[in-house]
Amino acid sequence: MRILVTGGAGFIGSHLCKRLILEGHNVICMDNLSSGQYKNIKPLENNPFFHFIEFDITQLLGFFSVDRIYHLACPASPIFYQKDPIKTIETNIIGTSNLLKIADKANSRILLSSTSEVYGDPTEHPQTEEYWGNVNPIGPRSCYDEGKRVAETLMFDYHREVGTDIRVIRIFNTYGPCMSENDGRVVSNFITQALFNEDITIYGAGDQTRSFCFVDDLINGMILMMDQDNQIGPFNLGNTDERTILELAELIIELSGSSSKIVYEDLPENDPTRRKPDISKAQEFLKWSPQIDLVEGLSKTIAWWRSEIG
Repeated sequence: MRILVTGGAGFIGSHLCKRLILEGHNVICMDNLSSGQYKNIKPLENNPFFHFIEFDITQLLGFFSVDRIYHLACPASPIFYQKDPIKTIETNIIGTSNLLKIADKANSRILLSSTSEVYGDPTEHPQTEEYWGNVNPIGPRSCYDEGKRVAETLMFDYHREVGTDIRVIRIFNTYGPCMSENDGRVVSNFITQALFNEDITIYGAGDQTRSFCFVDDLINGMILMMDQDNQIGPFNLGNTDERTILELAELIIELSGSSSKIVYEDLPENDPTRRKPDISKAQEFLKWSPQIDLVEGLSKTIAWWRSEIG
């Protein structure tokens, strides 16, 4: 198939492009490189089934004849999406609207990579897809949280009004090779600090929880969601192994053989205290569950990071 991947030079997008190429598809990768990195897709640049277009999806798009669209375009880490919050929400709203118009004209299936951030600081635990969330609409994270919520609204309105063939997933914390070292995410922060034997910074007491999914597992879930014909979502995709941030820091220190010490700083505003997906729907309808545990996934990620820093 001919497949468009927006945000294809990003962490998750680049893994998806490589997987789709391996499956024999013709991939068009579109990215404005605001947070994605060309080095992530450089191994594909001479592949005849891969095409890169540097473009911002908030601009008017010409017609694309594609069979499927994976929509991942949007900075996903707080450092990047808070750097230009207006651009972040425009990407989610204007960009998603532009892609839905393409999907409608091309009669193509479109998958939105939404986020667990639509649940905000949840009062329900674990989070099911039926939970409407606890989101601050005017806080510093709102450009991303509310932007993704509106992107989901657009997807479902297009589906109801014009019959667009949609799929929606909500991605929980994902990690693995090709993460950016300066994206401010907890796994990348901890690993880079540990490998340089620097103090590992924990915000708050470290008792807030996250559930970490290795990127290969996520890609499997994304493709299964896109390829099935019966469910449009939204479906949670993530790992149900809930860990405190302090546990994560201690595990990374152990696996990397680091001499880093743990230091504590104030918790950022609106940072969720607990995060764990209910993946019952993905298990039932996609027959999907994560296969790579945290120790194995972190070991692979640390090994990749060592190779990057020499």
